[in-house]
Amino acid sequence: MLARINKAMAKKDSGFTLIELLVVIIIIGILAAIAIPTFLNQREKGWAAQSQSALKNAATAAESFAVDTNGSYTGMTVDLLDSAQGYNPTVGVVLTALVATGGNSYTLTANHNNLTSDYTYNSTTGVIAKTP
Repeated sequence: MLARINKAMAKKDSGFTLIELLVVIIIIGILAAIAIPTFLNQREKGWAAQSQSALKNAATAAESFAVDTNGSYTGMTVDLLDSAQGYNPTVGVVLTALVATGGNSYTLTANHNNLTSDYTYNSTTGVIAKTP
C-alpha cells in the first residue's frame, strides 16, 4: 500500500525539464526580437506625425497672417506666427519659415529633435515632403 502511495506522489512531483525551460526561453527571445524593432518604428512614426502636424498648424497661421497683410507673406517669421496668428509650437519640433522674394509664397521646415530628416511644406503646392 505504501509503495503505491509513494509511486503516485513521485509522479505528481515531476517538474519541467531543462530542455523544456530552454525552449520556452528561446521562444520568448524570438518574440522579443520581433516586437522591439516594431515598437521603435512606431516611435519614429509618432515623431514624424508631430513634425507634420506642426507644419499644418503653422501653414494655417501663415494663411491667417496673409489675410491680415492683404495676401502678402512679407515679414512673416516663426516668432510672429507664435504670438499673433495662433500657432502654438510643438515640443521637440523646431520650425523655420522662409518667405519667397516678392512675398507671394513661403516654405516651412520642421525638424524633430529625435529624427534625422526634416519635413518641408511648400505653400505653392500645399504638399508636405520628407527631406533627407
